[in-house]
Amino acid sequence: MVFEWGAMDKREDKSVNGCENTGGEREKAQPHIRVENLTMAYGDFVIQRDLNFTIRRGDIFIIMGGSGCGKSTLLRHLVGLHRPAAGRVDFDGIDFWAVEDAERARLMRLCGVLYQRGALWSSLTLAENIALPLQEYTRLNSAQIRELASLKLSLVGLTGFEDYYPAEISGGMQKRAALARAMALDPEVLFFDEPSAGLDPISARMLDDLIIELRESLGATVVVVTHELASIFAIGSDSIFLDAETKTIIAQGPPRDLLEQCSEPRVRQFLTRGEEKKKGDS
Repeated sequence: MVFEWGAMDKREDKSVNGCENTGGEREKAQPHIRVENLTMAYGDFVIQRDLNFTIRRGDIFIIMGGSGCGKSTLLRHLVGLHRPAAGRVDFDGIDFWAVEDAERARLMRLCGVLYQRGALWSSLTLAENIALPLQEYTRLNSAQIRELASLKLSLVGLTGFEDYYPAEISGGMQKRAALARAMALDPEVLFFDEPSAGLDPISARMLDDLIIELRESLGATVVVVTHELASIFAIGSDSIFLDAETKTIIAQGPPRDLLEQCSEPRVRQFLTRGEEKKKGDS
């Protein structure tokens, strides 16, 4: 999903409310997804408005902000589950909502999604869960699908767990199995909705490491919705901050750069867990 260049690129190079987008070498990467003037709404109720940002190839792009600001809603717009109230989302220069249904379905198959709760079918084994999209969208025979399901499970460290049911494995393993299913069709873009939710710190760190490993080995672009600071700083190469009060983006850039340079108080409070506000009040 990508947009027209020109003035939009110049605008993105400037600061957002005093929070500079200092991309460095990543500015050389090609845009993969581009969002322009996006407004998200349910009826007359606006969630976020006038969103403009670019996700470049190979990014681990973080969508962050406080609870209820619209992070998961934005993710649903990016994967094609919600039509924007205004604006556009482009994928490799193609306006997602301006094309025919068949072309939009093809673009959606280039995306893999890890849902917040994993969303594995409890009545199916791990291998059968991964087989579902392969059965639906490929012409592979059952033996080939079984072999491919085993390969995807091995990529996330679950070799030998093909015949286990989701209830028979831990929460962290369920997340990894759901990631294996998200990779079933070899997507160009992987979307994660709160991947660390419900995981202990060690499992969360292992999942972060796995995300980086898969990005490097598969060459995929990764988009992560999260409010977990440890993950944000460990894996994020670029980010946007959605603000519930102003209903728009108030900061964008590499997370560590925002921590060091951003002057927007709400962003700083978020990235320091409110510690800066406490210091100011003392």
